Amino acid sequence: MARNDPAVASKRKVFLLLPLLALLAGPALAVQPDEVMKDPALEARARALSSELRCLVCQNESIDDSGADFARDIRLLIRDRIAKGESNAQVRAYLVSRYGDFILLKPPFKPETWLLWLSPALVLGLGVAAVAIARRRAPGATPGLSADEEARLKALTAGDAPPG
Repeated sequence: MARNDPAVASKRKVFLLLPLLALLAGPALAVQPDEVMKDPALEARARALSSELRCLVCQNESIDDSGADFARDIRLLIRDRIAKGESNAQVRAYLVSRYGDFILLKPPFKPETWLLWLSPALVLGLGVAAVAIARRRAPGATPGLSADEEARLKALTAGDAPPG
């Protein structure tokens, strides 16, 4: 192919523009324009709250990022309760009473969630213990071959020696 080939030049331009386009693509938030509150301070509170809550449909997204109908309903519920004058803590408490701690992206540290919070440390501890036990075994701890086994092995491998 020639350097001045228009097809090559076109492909080169596209190849160079792809990283730029990737940088320009920001996170797509699912909040619809009709959900946004008129008061910017109240909207900021609603956004802060919705970013702390898990979408129970998507399960690993905040309701602020989720496009699910459930997430939209919760976003609207949050904005309605904030508009009625409830504090963030009251709105959060209402949602937890209705959906449980699972709706929180960062559940509280309490007896019901100890296993959730401590499981990474437990798994790491088990891994360290396994490595320590494996290292404690001496390399010579494996029993050697008996004299009969050595002789048999020598006889079996006698023909395997490279000519030399």
